[in-house]
Amino acid sequence: MKRDDKPKLINRLNRIEGQVRGIARMVDDERYCIDILTQLQAARAALVRVETELLKGHLSHCIESAIVGGDAGEQRQKAGELIELLQRATR
Repeated sequence: MKRDDKPKLINRLNRIEGQVRGIARMVDDERYCIDILTQLQAARAALVRVETELLKGHLSHCIESAIVGGDAGEQRQKAGELIELLQRATR
């Protein structure tokens, strides 16, 4: 993985890590369930945003390179990886 936006992704993941630690403190402090659930939804949404950025990068770099390269085996491999990823997401 070579990405120009790696610092941005790392920064987002560090914020999510802090968010999850905060949620653990909320549970430990026996905070109101709805407040904890709200924070869990926010953390999940933040992870989805990171996932989306990584997927966009994969499509615009790895998948595009396989298509432009013309290697049918590599194209099938990249397509298969993407299909497997999407199948895991729907389980």
